[in-house]
Amino acid sequence: MSVKAFELVPAVERDLLMGDKARINIECIECCGKQLYVGTNDCFIHHFLLDEVTSSKGKLSYSAQKLLHKYLGLKKPVAELRAASALERLIVLCDGIVFLIDMVTLESVPSAAGGGVKIRGVTAFCVNENPVNGDPFCVEMAVLSSKRRTVQIYMVYEDRVQLIKEVNSPEQPCVVSIDGYFLCLALTTQYMILNYNTGASQDLFPYNSEERRPIVKRISREEFLLAAPGGLGMFANSEGASQRAPVNWSESVMAAAVCFPYVVALDENFITIHSMLDQQLKQTLSFRDGHVLQDFEGKVMLASTKAVYVLVPLPLERQIQDLLASHRVEEALVLTEGAQRNIPKDKFQILHRRILQQAGFIKFGQLQFLDAKEHFRKGQLDVRELISLYPLLLPASSSFMRCHPPLHEFADLNHLAQGDQEKVLQCKKFLISYLGEVRSTDVVNGCRDDVDTALLKLYAEQDHGSLLDLLASDNSCVLTDSIPWLEKYHKYFALGLLYHFNGQDAAALQLWIRIVDGELQDCTRSDLYEYIVDFLCCSSNMKMVWKYADWALRKDPTTGVHIFTKRPVSKGRSEVNPDEVITYLGKHSQALLLYLEHLVLERKIQKEKFHTHLAVLYLDRVMLLLSESPTDEGQLTKAREKLQAMLRESSLYCVQFVLGKMENCEKLLLERATLHGKLEEHDKALHLLVHKLRDFPSAEAFCIWASSSRDPAYRQQLFHLLLGVYLDGSPPGKAQGACGSRSEMEIAAVDLLNRHGEVFDAVRVLQMLPENWSLQLLRPFLNRAVRASMHTSRTSQISLGLARSENVQLLHDRLKERRKPILVSEKKGCHLCHNTFSEPNVVCLPGGVPVHIHCAAQRVRDSPTKKLLTNSSKHT
Repeated sequence: MSVKAFELVPAVERDLLMGDKARINIECIECCGKQLYVGTNDCFIHHFLLDEVTSSKGKLSYSAQKLLHKYLGLKKPVAELRAASALERLIVLCDGIVFLIDMVTLESVPSAAGGGVKIRGVTAFCVNENPVNGDPFCVEMAVLSSKRRTVQIYMVYEDRVQLIKEVNSPEQPCVVSIDGYFLCLALTTQYMILNYNTGASQDLFPYNSEERRPIVKRISREEFLLAAPGGLGMFANSEGASQRAPVNWSESVMAAAVCFPYVVALDENFITIHSMLDQQLKQTLSFRDGHVLQDFEGKVMLASTKAVYVLVPLPLERQIQDLLASHRVEEALVLTEGAQRNIPKDKFQILHRRILQQAGFIKFGQLQFLDAKEHFRKGQLDVRELISLYPLLLPASSSFMRCHPPLHEFADLNHLAQGDQEKVLQCKKFLISYLGEVRSTDVVNGCRDDVDTALLKLYAEQDHGSLLDLLASDNSCVLTDSIPWLEKYHKYFALGLLYHFNGQDAAALQLWIRIVDGELQDCTRSDLYEYIVDFLCCSSNMKMVWKYADWALRKDPTTGVHIFTKRPVSKGRSEVNPDEVITYLGKHSQALLLYLEHLVLERKIQKEKFHTHLAVLYLDRVMLLLSESPTDEGQLTKAREKLQAMLRESSLYCVQFVLGKMENCEKLLLERATLHGKLEEHDKALHLLVHKLRDFPSAEAFCIWASSSRDPAYRQQLFHLLLGVYLDGSPPGKAQGACGSRSEMEIAAVDLLNRHGEVFDAVRVLQMLPENWSLQLLRPFLNRAVRASMHTSRTSQISLGLARSENVQLLHDRLKERRKPILVSEKKGCHLCHNTFSEPNVVCLPGGVPVHIHCAAQRVRDSPTKKLLTNSSKHT
């Protein structure tokens, strides 16, 4: 694809060079600074002063002034000119002779030995632009001889030349270029690289020099440009390898030059310009009668047979902008990055970033969002440049001004989309994605307010799920800009989060309450009421909590009470006074009950007033259910279970007070029995359970519960008491002859003995039982009693035997050790307590180990045998 990289500007017009002499043609040119030398076919050298002239519009032109011309006297065309500015000499090739002339006077330079400085039999020569000799007043030169297949290396001085090396080639060379020690030669049939210092050579590729004159051009350090078969311009380095792809020029190319990053080639009718970066043809200029193409220190000059021209490169930025204007983004970036070595680092970084940003906007306009994002990222785009394309997204308080000159051609998103709403939607989705990625990076430093506010507006407009995440995290959304936008799209819950983030909790709560009460429509959260409760629960502003807790409790006391029951406890937060909460909850009975349950059952607060209050509330609930008609048996059962559990498990409530409230309630006999048990009035409790309630399993359970934390003797006493109640028959005031009742009590007594026989004292039970009872009824009880007695007896015998054995062993050890000396000193320690001995009175353990007397006594007290003896029953 074409791009205008160069302009062809005349330097020396025909009239100035040759006047009306039609037969004079240009053969070669040389430029050194402002000095231009032209060699012609009539053996003249013309010297011009070339000045650059820049017009008011920035257009470059050249003004040439002829200083001198000189006839060389050889009647042959001047074949080649090369300037040696350090020596103020021109190296001239004419009629197969190389000689030196003065750059100013154009006079031939005599040698120090007399005569001219000449080298004869030369077909071509070139100057080494990367000399290996360190002498600044010396020029290295490679010369091709017309008679021998050799390349000669000369050192050129101000008034002499010196041959320093001669190397042979396999064929007659016709073109040569040199860099350092490396010669690049075009032979008759091929190209080759030759190191004249070591003699090493490397064949490159074949080429028929008889069909077309070969081209060998040094383009950089140890790198050459060659004309290859098939119309290719090949690159080769000193190792014979190519590190660049070839350029495809025409078959008829006669000369080439490099003006990085371009390769300029000249053929019969055109100048073609290819990029070395992507090998594409960038520009073609019509140029007839082209004859010479050379580059002089970055200045590309060419000549027809009659005039000299300069190929002036356009400024790099203009070339890049032309490419961008044509939306050729990749080419513009390749050109920018390829020109890095020719631009100062700081300037290049600024240029590169801007080109990347422009490229990003071009890709953005083409909806190629992945490429756009990558260019924006690499170009470190001020993200507000992108946001500013979207109307109203930047907050009113933003001070952002678009870059000048502008990075793009769009007025805004509507201009870009041209009314296509699908494009608008795609662009908004891209901005959401891009802002979401960059908001946590350094890209948004200094403009976080603008970015977060824009993101909030996009989230709200697109009903995006990340809106709540943005507001729940650390953000810099501008409140005054965000409020109307969130209200417009009915994002009231999100607005409440924004209020909260900005420290306006009361405003947030008022908004959320209006949503729950149906005054505002926002379906963001179906559990908003629970969210409000949790919010109040975590709030440290107790004034606000007291204000809004009443609304929450009226809405749902079961959930609302969580404001007080689920408050987190931390060191820096003052705890709510439970007494204040209880007073506050006085008009919310259900919530009060739940709060007291929280204090007593969950937090285990050991305060009598809380326990008593909870027990009374449980009792009131049961009494209320009992008074209803019809009674809800399910709720009543649950309420009584709670009351019974409270009465059994708590030991802090005021028993007398609670008992007084249910004293005359015949439907709460079980609860009354529990309270009597708390007062140690077990006879009354058992009387209620056995005679009034007739609930024998509850009577047994009562005994187990009442003795659960007491010793076995206490439990035995309670069970004997229950057995006595069973055996006594009917309660006072009733006839003793009620056979049904007595029979029922006797069955209960037998069942009690058979189930809990291990608790009773068998001897005492036998004394209590009526004489007319059948032993068959008591068989399970008696079997267990006999087994228990035998077990106790045998255990006692074993303990006694072990004690006797231990005693015999101790006596044996005592007799054994009696005659042995026992050594005791202040430095020696007791084996049991590890303290030293302070007196000679000791006890010797088996093995002759001395210990303190009190340590030995303690050991005997702690021995298992001693314990068994201590715990033995009276049968031992």
